[in-house]
Amino acid sequence: MAGARYSRQQLVLGGGGRRLRAASVLVRGLRGVGAQVAAALVLEGARRVVLHEGGAAGSGVQFLQGESSVGQNRAEASQRLLAALNPDVEVSVHSGELSEEFLTAFQVVVLTESPLEEQLCIGDICHANGICFIVADAKGLAGQLFCDFGEHFVVHDPVEGDLLCATVQHISQGNPGIVTCIGADENHGHHFSDGDLVMFSGVEGMVELNSCEPCPVRILDAFRLEIRDTSAFSPYSGGGRVSEVRPHQECSHEPLRQALAMPRIQAGSPTELQRSRSLHAAFQALHAFHQERGRLPRPRAPEDAEHVLELARELGTPLGPLDEGIVRAFASVSAGELCPVASFIGALAAQEAMKAITGKFLPLEQWFYFDALECLAVEGVTGLMPEDCAPRGSRYDGQIAVFGAGFQEELGRQQYFVVGAGAIGCELLKNFAMMGLAAGPGGDITVTDMDTVAHSNLHRQLLFRAADVAKPKAEVAAAAVRLMNPDIRVTAHQAQLGPGTEQLFGDTFFQQLDGVVSALDTLTARAYLESRCIRSRTALLDTGTEGARGSVLAMVPPLSRPLEPGSDPVDGSFPLCTLRFFPRAIEHTLQWARDEFEGLFQLPAESVNRFLEELPEEPARWEGLAVPEQVRRSLQERPQDWGDCVRWARRHWQHRYHDSIAQLLHDVPPSHESSPGVPFWSGERRCPHTLTFDPGNDTHLVYVEAAAHLLARTYRLPSCGDREATRDVLCHMVLPPFVPKDKCYIPTAEGMEEVEEALEPRQQLELLQELVQWKQELGGGTKAMDPIHYDKDDDLHVSFITAASNLRAENYGIPPADRLTSQRIAGRIVPAIITTTAAVAALACLEVYKLVWRCRDLRCYRNSNLFLSECLLFRIQPLPAPTYWYRGKEWSCWDRLEVHAIGEDGQAMTVRELLAWLQKEHEWTVTKLLHGSIMLYDGDEDEEVRAQQQAQRLSEGMEYSAEPWKLELQYVCAGDELEDACPPLLCTLP
Repeated sequence: MAGARYSRQQLVLGGGGRRLRAASVLVRGLRGVGAQVAAALVLEGARRVVLHEGGAAGSGVQFLQGESSVGQNRAEASQRLLAALNPDVEVSVHSGELSEEFLTAFQVVVLTESPLEEQLCIGDICHANGICFIVADAKGLAGQLFCDFGEHFVVHDPVEGDLLCATVQHISQGNPGIVTCIGADENHGHHFSDGDLVMFSGVEGMVELNSCEPCPVRILDAFRLEIRDTSAFSPYSGGGRVSEVRPHQECSHEPLRQALAMPRIQAGSPTELQRSRSLHAAFQALHAFHQERGRLPRPRAPEDAEHVLELARELGTPLGPLDEGIVRAFASVSAGELCPVASFIGALAAQEAMKAITGKFLPLEQWFYFDALECLAVEGVTGLMPEDCAPRGSRYDGQIAVFGAGFQEELGRQQYFVVGAGAIGCELLKNFAMMGLAAGPGGDITVTDMDTVAHSNLHRQLLFRAADVAKPKAEVAAAAVRLMNPDIRVTAHQAQLGPGTEQLFGDTFFQQLDGVVSALDTLTARAYLESRCIRSRTALLDTGTEGARGSVLAMVPPLSRPLEPGSDPVDGSFPLCTLRFFPRAIEHTLQWARDEFEGLFQLPAESVNRFLEELPEEPARWEGLAVPEQVRRSLQERPQDWGDCVRWARRHWQHRYHDSIAQLLHDVPPSHESSPGVPFWSGERRCPHTLTFDPGNDTHLVYVEAAAHLLARTYRLPSCGDREATRDVLCHMVLPPFVPKDKCYIPTAEGMEEVEEALEPRQQLELLQELVQWKQELGGGTKAMDPIHYDKDDDLHVSFITAASNLRAENYGIPPADRLTSQRIAGRIVPAIITTTAAVAALACLEVYKLVWRCRDLRCYRNSNLFLSECLLFRIQPLPAPTYWYRGKEWSCWDRLEVHAIGEDGQAMTVRELLAWLQKEHEWTVTKLLHGSIMLYDGDEDEEVRAQQQAQRLSEGMEYSAEPWKLELQYVCAGDELEDACPPLLCTLP
């Protein structure tokens, strides 16, 4: 199952994954940063990872060692757990010196939290020997990353995402030529940008373009491109595809000694660049301080921070003024170790190591700095004294050095809800265990995930092992973090968050939480969670990743704006006529193949089982009973052995890729005109051609084998894996020649459809008799067939989809897709990689610190957008909560009216009592009162109806959620309109 393990990674790295599995990497330093780097490289499948560390293990932010490892060599303690993460990777420990001879065995060397002298020495060796060199360091609330990949580093694929392509509709003759094209969805054009290089293929008429070198395009609009001079080319007559070409790029890096003096720093804005320059000086000054004093600055010791500042001043900053406040703040907590900062820097360093190995994405140019010093501006942090941050002999001393011992106790009391125990969820739980969240009295982390562990999870979720496959994710993850930190309290559920689980996760549950972190992978589920947090006014951190991109959004009631509800992307559906007769892109043929899979191996089996279950065995009860088409075909095509399955698959190949196309061309010939002078097969309609079966063609044979295996499964027959036996069956098959039928296809609103032949009553009777016999053979059971649901990680399923799609594409002259691309598109798979998920989880945990402090200054919070392919991070303050005016008062979007709706008799209030309460408390005369679409009170009704409405209790005639004592009402006051914004009214019933 190695292919399944790396399937999501391959969607990010492409062919670079093969280079990764041949690489050797040295990781020096196994504290928090080094542990994250090593874990990521092992999970991603580097061939060999060698660890080097001279220090002894502790139990702080290093998640690869347990309590029993304390005092052992850090590398040796980490090696055992790292080796268990991935059996494909050789993980070893080197305890000798890092000599030049030893270092030349590695493609990449990563130094973490290393002295500057060592960095310079090893950096010189690596640069001289063409070894990619990375330095990563985390100190307190800041981190540093440096890359030197040599003077001539080649990037094979610099950009994330698939190559762009579009279907050509027309190309003009002229200088320049104008290309009109369309994407897979006819409602959208191309996605090219100015300057993109493109090539053409399959162009008819203007065939000269097919052999031209790549040329740049200029965008005219969403459907038109300007290209090279086409005036001397032949006139365009039809067809063609325009595809993006990405040339290799070369990067040149300076060695560390030169890069220290004149740093090239990557930053998202001029402000961040200047901040990073000050941090560049601060890190150098910290090295000088450590060399001078033999220690790091003491936490919150002003004299030590001032000395670091003096050293930074002496270094000078040739690229701009030194921000002394940043240097001072950095130095004051530089002795601290925070798991989120170490994880973030480690994740970025691991991504750069993978860039060095795979040549995928542009490497860092050459320095990157990160800080979360805004945490020091939180009320409660600013007044900390040295004694508050002094070591306690605790596993959390690195965190106490930054936030104090009182904060650590508060962390232990937290109650958090983690929704999703996938890639991000596992990283969150790991970080929480290292931070000590919910590791004290009264603390608890609830985690829920409806899913079970799959092989494809293993490359990016460090809490899972191969032995955990098919076990509930949440339970496995919870057990794993308890081993990391025995004090952490985690409650796991295998449940899907939604309306159906409100008995478990209702208003009371949400209101007792200190915070919620979303690690969900669908926008629909995230929108539901957001609505629950808004209702309960509970803080929410929303996380998400796609490939090398990630984001964290903070919703902090009542400070920030509620998160905007999203909707899932279009599911890739296309018009039926496009899929059946007029495909023009590989997305169309892949969707057709998915439909084919369902129509062959799932729906017929379900139809047969359902029909047999309901079929009476007495002929007297058959009157008016018709056998459905799917059931009839399943009975007639019922195989008896493997040979029958192969013959069926071969006949189906002939039907789909030869006979159906030949019939279509018989009814609508290539020369057919839709109107005089207008060819039918033109524009978006590509004229197909038939295929001839060739047992020596691998795609043809893979299709037959996959289809035969799947059919055998549905009929519960044994399969045969002998390809030669399959070839033998095929060689002895003789298929009748195709004879076209007249008017087999007829036009419809959606294109064309096949005409099915009706059965005579005698034929229906014979079929029913055979079906009764089949049912009797089951011995009283009713499940005759096994429906197969498409599994995007099943090799056999993917083989069928890929072959079926590419054969269909060949019919229509569409370039085929490789297996990986086919798997992603057909399975609608979101690319994923451990480095992105680890970095995003770390950024979310930094926001958790602020929530634990109950920070009420929105300026301290950050929304983050991460682009690891470019090593860019954008962190901005969340937008403030919007306000509005109602009845002479300014209201926040978080404001609401709350009433304990208990009447004088101790029962639920009547509508009359509620109206009186609103009049008394707010002097509002309510003319309309609604619960959803139910009108509880309407002042425009006559007196008798109003009296009946006012006498009704709020608890009567309602459809409540799992918590019927909570009722949210809308109202309209005199002089207002129903659409006017007003604070919601929340009633708590007895």
